[in-house]
Amino acid sequence: MLRRHRSALSALILVGLYGAALTVAVVVALVFGQLGPLWWLALFTPVAEGAVVTPLSVLVLVLAGLSWVWAIWQVVRGPLAGSPPQQDRDVMRLRVALYVAAATTWLLHLAGSLAWDVATVIDFVAMWVVVLRFMPVLGGDRPFTRGAGVLGYGGFAVIGVFDLVGWSGLGAAESICALAALAWTALVLRAQWGDDRWERATFGYGLASVVAPIPLTAAAMPFSHETGVGEALGVVPSVLLMIWLARSAHDLAAPRRQPPAEQAEVVSGEQAT
Repeated sequence: MLRRHRSALSALILVGLYGAALTVAVVVALVFGQLGPLWWLALFTPVAEGAVVTPLSVLVLVLAGLSWVWAIWQVVRGPLAGSPPQQDRDVMRLRVALYVAAATTWLLHLAGSLAWDVATVIDFVAMWVVVLRFMPVLGGDRPFTRGAGVLGYGGFAVIGVFDLVGWSGLGAAESICALAALAWTALVLRAQWGDDRWERATFGYGLASVVAPIPLTAAAMPFSHETGVGEALGVVPSVLLMIWLARSAHDLAAPRRQPPAEQAEVVSGEQAT
């Protein structure tokens, strides 16, 4: 397993460190009734006022923590080991944009309440760059895909700037941008499904990041009185989005699988020499 990915050892070390800290935090919560360490490790924020240790609060925070464990493994392990294919400038730029967008998605969880608006603008700008860099790599004339992405994420970035300066009342614009961003994601996922540069699992994470908020929101509604449930379950879609972005970049640098006919030609050529 460690030899399959280029940075698997680094990912395993980070997973072990985070997992050990999460285990200690769970013990502290259950034995001493202190929710602070577990809350911070799962949500990266100070414990909310009124939050108490209950079986449900510990369970959802552990779920959020395990989501981060999986994200660390998926993101940090890097592409598959082996000689990467030749990458042109467009592919390299897209990979960088995807990694930056994955990092800014995580940054949203690190930002405090005062810095959250700024982090949101940074995240939307990063996704807007992903939109622009995806188009040359996907190939073909895709004006609707580009337009939906620019309207969605570019529009959200502009709205975020307006929020920073105190302008509000843009609820209708936010709804339009959300639909546009959703349309862009669906179109890119459709393109990835038909492109063998991306693995089916990568497509699956992208699809799950879009679908997951629906059942998770429904699951959280009966426990809206329980502090932290909504925040903890909200980690899961963010983790799925991070993994999709990072894996989309990983796959572009993975060694290409040769068709059987080409493999036979390579083997026969090596035997002849």
